[in-house]
Amino acid sequence: DIAELAPLGAAGAEELSRFGQAVVDLLEKCGKPVLAAVNGFALGGGCELALGCHIRLASENAVLGLPEVKLGIVPGYGGTQRLPRLVGQGRALELILSARNVKADEAERIGLVNRVVPQDQLLDEAVKLAETILKNGPIAVENAIECVVRGMSLPFEQGLRFESERFGILAATDDMHEGMRAFLEKRPAKFEHR
Repeated sequence: DIAELAPLGAAGAEELSRFGQAVVDLLEKCGKPVLAAVNGFALGGGCELALGCHIRLASENAVLGLPEVKLGIVPGYGGTQRLPRLVGQGRALELILSARNVKADEAERIGLVNRVVPQDQLLDEAVKLAETILKNGPIAVENAIECVVRGMSLPFEQGLRFESERFGILAATDDMHEGMRAFLEKRPAKFEHR
């Protein structure tokens, strides 16, 4: 909200930025999959919220962007850190520095969103994807999210070590044994989050 930002001084703006970053971090570090269904405009803070989600679907009429430099500020809720990790440094700098918005088709092409679907199917597709994910081992899903999110902030070798540790921990769960048995018995697994 520009009216909320306009009267802020340095300390207030930094505090607001840290609060926004904390909110988006909660989404990103949540042990449950967080999906964004972007329909219409997701600019500034709305785009940064979507960047914090694990998976982003967009309707054909979606428009995403970080226009903050037009206001004399930078994205403050993590956009300068998350966007380059998704689309690469050069593309991120182009979008941030030009304050150019991208339509859904370009957002998909550059990796800003995972998939574009017709507007009338957006929520159904998001729910269908969530249901597909929920059929998988919940402990494995939670750990996969942690491996990816935490791994992005670690040097590659440390990320690999963290992945191996999680792989080992999961091998000791009842869910892993159930998943393996179900596969060998050609039946759906009945995970119990143990």
